[in-house]
Amino acid sequence: MQATEQSQFEIHVATQYVEDQSEPDNERFVFSYTVTIENRGDAPAQLMRRKWLITDANGKELEIEGEGVVGEQPKIAAGEKYTYTSGTIIETPVGVMQGFYTMQDQDDQSFKVDIAPFRLALPNILH
Repeated sequence: MQATEQSQFEIHVATQYVEDQSEPDNERFVFSYTVTIENRGDAPAQLMRRKWLITDANGKELEIEGEGVVGEQPKIAAGEKYTYTSGTIIETPVGVMQGFYTMQDQDDQSFKVDIAPFRLALPNILH
C-alpha cells in the first residue's frame, strides 16, 4: 500500500436514525449511513471489498466483510465521487462504526482506504 493511494481518497459519512424501522423496547435501533467516496487523485480505482467494525454502547462488536458496497464494485475515476446509502441495526441508542475499503488501481494493485470512526446516535441523545 502506498501512502499516495490512501491519501488520494476522501471519505465523508452522514448518518440518520431510522425511527419507523426501530423498536427501542426490543433493543433494535436502525441507522442509515450515506457514504461519499471522493477520488482526489489523478488515477482511477475500483472499490473491491469493504470491512466494517460496528460497536454498540454495551461494547458488543459486529464485523461485516464482503465484496463491494450495496451490490456494486464501483470504479471511481480521478476527480469523481461515488455515493451510496446502506444501513445497520444495533442494540443500543448509540454506537460507532469504522472500517476500510480495499481498492484496486489500474495496475491491479490493491490498497486500503481507512474509514474513520463515525457515530450512530439517536437525535439529541448526546450533547
